[in-house]
Amino acid sequence: MGLTPASPNPAASDETFSASRWTRGNLWFPTRIVVSPLRVSRVKRRLFGSNEESISISQVASVKISTRILWSDILIESTGGTDPITSHGHRKADALRIRDLVESFQAARR
Repeated sequence: MGLTPASPNPAASDETFSASRWTRGNLWFPTRIVVSPLRVSRVKRRLFGSNEESISISQVASVKISTRILWSDILIESTGGTDPITSHGHRKADALRIRDLVESFQAARR
């Protein structure tokens, strides 16, 4: 008797956005933002291991984008009062796509 998943694979709709290597803190291991229907994660690789922060989509309070001449900074705040997710050095189109994905996943959960 086999088991079938109740819903399609949620990881199939994950989108990953990498910061530019030309920005601060991203030369060797660029920061990645992963947006899925369940959570927003910031993954920062290191020489040995990685550091990951995540906020549930339902707990995202706001997505702030600060655009400079070449790159954008992203600040994702949570409703729980924890530290926000910050990432520097993304393309403007990627920052806007991250915001649009978070808003669309939040609307789909309502």
